Parts: sequence; C-alpha cells; structure tokens
Amino acid sequence: MRRKDPRVWMAGTAASAVAGIAVLAVLVIPDEEQPTAPSGLAAAPTATAAPSPVPQTPSASVTAVASPRPSATPSTRPAASVRPAARAGLDDPKLKDIAMQLVSSAENSSLNWRAQYRYIEDIGDGRGYTGGIIGFCSGTGDMLELVEQYTRRKPSNVLAGYLAALRRVNGSASHAGLDPGFTAAWATAAGDKAFQQAQNDVRDGMYFNPAVARAKSDGLRALGQFIYYDAIVMHGPGDDPVSFGGIRAAALKRARPPAQGGDETAYLNAFLDARVAAMRTESAHEDTSRVDTAQRVFLKAGNLNLALPLRWKVYGDTFSITG
Repeated sequence: MRRKDPRVWMAGTAASAVAGIAVLAVLVIPDEEQPTAPSGLAAAPTATAAPSPVPQTPSASVTAVASPRPSATPSTRPAASVRPAARAGLDDPKLKDIAMQLVSSAENSSLNWRAQYRYIEDIGDGRGYTGGIIGFCSGTGDMLELVEQYTRRKPSNVLAGYLAALRRVNGSASHAGLDPGFTAAWATAAGDKAFQQAQNDVRDGMYFNPAVARAKSDGLRALGQFIYYDAIVMHGPGDDPVSFGGIRAAALKRARPPAQGGDETAYLNAFLDARVAAMRTESAHEDTSRVDTAQRVFLKAGNLNLALPLRWKVYGDTFSITG
C-alpha cells in the first residue's frame, strides 16, 4: 500500500655490516589509514644512514654503526595518520538499487521496483491518484512535476493532454479532468523509456539526492542515508512537524548526529522515534512496520552500512535481499 505525506532532499630492513661500511636500506611502508584523517596516503619521509668510519684494530670485530630507525626494535617515530578507504554511500549503484527495493517493499509489497512505473491508483488517502516508482501524487505536486518534465522531453506523449487538469487538482484529492482516461494513459506511458527516465530523474532530484546529501552532511552511513530517504519519500521535504525537516528537527533535540560529535546509533534511534510519532498523527500511516520491523531491525543489528544479507518485514510480509 502506498504511504505518502504532502510535500510542496586507502619493510623496513635491518642494517647489514659489509667490509666495515654500514649500508642502510629503508623500504617505506605506506601508512595505514585512520577514520578521521583526510583521504589519500601520507607517505613517511625516507632516510639513508651515512657510512660510519670503523676503527681498524686487529682484534676487534667489524661493527656497523647505524641510525636507530632500521634497528630490530620498533621505531619510535610517530606514524602518520590517514584513514581507511571510504565506505560506499547510498548513491553507490548497488546500494541505491537495494534502497529502491526496500522502499518498494513498503510502497508496493514487492522488491521489483522497476515493475512499478505503470502502477497507479487512488488509495483513498486524500491525495488523489498515487502512481509510479515512489508514489507520485496528483494532489501533492510531484506527479505534475513528473508529467511536465516528461512533456518537455517528449511533447507528443499520451499524458500531455492532462497537464491542465493536473494543475487544477494539485493540492486536492479531486480527479476532475483526469477521469476516465488518465490511468490508462499512465499505463501506456509507462512502456516509454522516456517516461521511465523521467520518473527516475524526478525521484532523484526531489527526494533521493537531497536526502543522501543531508544524511552525508550529518555524518551518517548507508543505513542512515536510507532512513532519511525513506522518510522524505513518505513525508515530503517540508519543515512542518510531520514532514522530513520537522522530523529531523525533533530528533536533533534529543541526540546529536555524528557530524556534531554524537553517536550514530543513538541519533538514528531518535530520528526513527520522531518519525513514528509523525506517522501516528495520520490514520493512513498508523502501521509503522516499515520502521519497526525493517529499519529498526537493521539498526539494532548494527548494520550501519546496509551489508547483505538483509531480512525484514513490512505490513506482515517477509522480504530478504541476499546478494
């Protein structure tokens, strides 16, 4: 079932003594990466010990004099700090596809999100027709934006004739000027690659990209980025208490995100608490399982990177992604 609120976001060697001359060979090891240092490698400076003169006494053994660094004991020189390779974000193609499947499990009870380009119905939530891969609505403006973008790319399309009606019904649950042919025209358009790409682009421009950018700026990893994305899809990007901005503001009153020195898990729990509270203000969102038995399950398991396999439930249905 569709759920949506209104919206108008990377060896040193030991010294050897040969014929009284000390030869020091230093093999530089790339420094290990540290989580908080800038990306890239900070190479340690190289040093070559100068040969030391050795007294030539008949009874004395030849001893090479070397600097401390190549000795058998560990070097006391501080290691340069760098960080490990950055983890993939939700905009990584594989993780993005996982995110689309997760949303589709809640929006359409299916992991096959590409099959949803043709989906359209009125679910009786006061937002008119709901359609497409994330539930664009005739009453909330994003369906209008979608059809306008499609028409700019392909003026002679089967939905262009409904633009005037979509403008009139924006902000309401009305079907005036859309019935009886709009749903059939939508299904026809869904077979057009241009319409599919328009859906992808409006999804990314209005919801996916802003949500991932905001989550990254808050220091959140892939799970947190998905939590933001799913919230903005359902609640919209506004700042009122039941929109994404209001939900985030409520969470910030209880916990700090990693970018502000806070604990990631604690902050995400606060965000999910605030989201559930917002969902419960509206009967259409009273089932909070897409949070309770999906996102909260990943969070409790410590799966902040959305590593596979994933198993969850939404509205009583069990889903899994194993690879």
